[in-house]
Amino acid sequence: MGREPEGVRLSPDGGLLYVTGETDHDVTVIDTRTAEVVSKIPVGLRPRDAVFSADGSRAYVSSEIGHSVSVVDVPRNEVIATISLADDAKPVGLVLSPDGRRLYVANGRGRTVSVIDVATHEVLDSVEVGVRPWGIAMTSDGKRLYTANGPSDDVTVVDAQTLTVITRIPVGETPWGVAIAPSP
Repeated sequence: MGREPEGVRLSPDGGLLYVTGETDHDVTVIDTRTAEVVSKIPVGLRPRDAVFSADGSRAYVSSEIGHSVSVVDVPRNEVIATISLADDAKPVGLVLSPDGRRLYVANGRGRTVSVIDVATHEVLDSVEVGVRPWGIAMTSDGKRLYTANGPSDDVTVVDAQTLTVITRIPVGETPWGVAIAPSP
């Protein structure tokens, strides 16, 4: 693996594991059936997280220092596009909307979440959420977005349609991630 492995994501079919290497600026692709490295994909500077499209054909990799998101063609193990974000954006966590049309990016030190149109790779909007949002999650209906904001010791709840902050929930010291259980 690359040095300083950070983000670890399993492909939808369970066949591939993506591990971001912060210092080597790459993603190590591991075949879960053989536990062998299939590829090392160079991406932007200091990759932190990855997320797969529902069909597993694309992966999106955040680049904290590169202020960008790499779009990876999974079958070809190749970056096919780089989505540039604002210079103050420090992309960390990623989540796709349930319909796969929007990518939400927690911008760490940038204090925001960016919204990207997956089809056009266009940054549509952003919303300020808190100090250093790292983790990000979305409800299964796509209505609410949650960010874990490290130094502000809270989780921000955002209306995903209007991109307005609904509330901030104090959660204790330095939350790193957030997970949402499936609806019953």
